[in-house]
Amino acid sequence: MFDAEITELATEVLDACRKAGLTVATVESCTGGLIAGALTAIPGSSDVVNGGLVTYSNAAKSALAGVPAELIEAHGAVSEPVARAMAEGGWMRLAANLAIAVTGVAGPGGGSAEKPVGLVHFACAGGHATVHREQRFGPLSRDEVRRLTVVTALEILREAARDAV
Repeated sequence: MFDAEITELATEVLDACRKAGLTVATVESCTGGLIAGALTAIPGSSDVVNGGLVTYSNAAKSALAGVPAELIEAHGAVSEPVARAMAEGGWMRLAANLAIAVTGVAGPGGGSAEKPVGLVHFACAGGHATVHREQRFGPLSRDEVRRLTVVTALEILREAARDAV
C-alpha cells in the first residue's frame, strides 16, 4: 500500500521508539490519517502506536485535539500555533510519549499568496518541548504534497525518538 521509502521510514520510527521505550500518536489534517496508516501497516506496531486523530475540519481540531477555536480564528488552521496545539492536544489526549501533528494546504485549490499549495506545518510534542517545522513543498500534485508530508512527519518522529535515547 505504501511505497518502499515510507515503509522503511515507518519501520525505522517503530524501531527507534522501541529502543527508547516510547509510544507515539498522530494528529492529522492534510494527510487524513496516512501517517498513522503508514505506521500501523507494519506488523507489531501496536506496541508503539497509541492512536491517531484525523482532524480534517476546524471543528474536529477543536473537538478531538482540544485546539481552541479562537486560535484557529486568529491564525488560520494552517499555522504554527495550530500545529503546536494539535500536537500537544494529541500528546495529552492519547497519552503518548510523542505526538506528531500536520496541517497544510495539499491542493489543488485552497491556497493563497500567504498560504500557498504545498505549505505544511509540522509539530512534534513530547514530554519536554514541542518542536515546529514549516515546509513549503511547492505547487505539486495533491498526492505528492501528501506523500512528502508523510515522509517528513516520519523523519521528524524518527529523529525525536533517536534523540530520546
